[in-house]
Amino acid sequence: MPAKRAPTKPVRCPWGDSGNDAYRRYHDEEWGVPVHDDRTLFEFLVLESAQAGLAWSTILNKREGYARAFAGFDPARVARFNSRSVERLVADASIVRNRLKIESSISNARQFLAVQDACGSFSNYLWRFVDGVPVQNRWRRQSQVPATTPLSDAISKDLKRRGFRFVGSTIIYAYLQATGLVNDHIIRCHRHAECAAMA
Repeated sequence: MPAKRAPTKPVRCPWGDSGNDAYRRYHDEEWGVPVHDDRTLFEFLVLESAQAGLAWSTILNKREGYARAFAGFDPARVARFNSRSVERLVADASIVRNRLKIESSISNARQFLAVQDACGSFSNYLWRFVDGVPVQNRWRRQSQVPATTPLSDAISKDLKRRGFRFVGSTIIYAYLQATGLVNDHIIRCHRHAECAAMA
């Protein structure tokens, strides 16, 4: 009887194959998957804004803490947070205790609700920038993946005009990658084709 072959290890983007289990799960299950649910879109807006200047692993490790601290990422509840809420969050070691980031997440929740009122949903607002169809990039190497694009520039500018904070173009491009408006898995990665099929 021929010997059984060991299962072939799937090819991943280098950052998703670093040996970090949390990174690998995030890469294999979430990153690049098109998101249309407003609560999930708000979650990633909070998390990506919190990540500014920090390693993404820090945010992944604190994700459950953020869910508890920010009312399950319900923008309507977060929008009602007040100064006492800010003080409570600044003292909460399960999240990044940066006052400016905390305050911006609360004010962003209020702007998020305003966008929902104006556009029917935040998803409607966001996806119109790509005409409802994810951008399918075909990078061969991780080093080719940009930090910003004209798309992230345009969305960042519009969000700032609407009063959002911590939404610079680099943060927004990471947000678009996370929520699947942009498929930036390298083409050899097994998730590139899988995410493309979800478009």
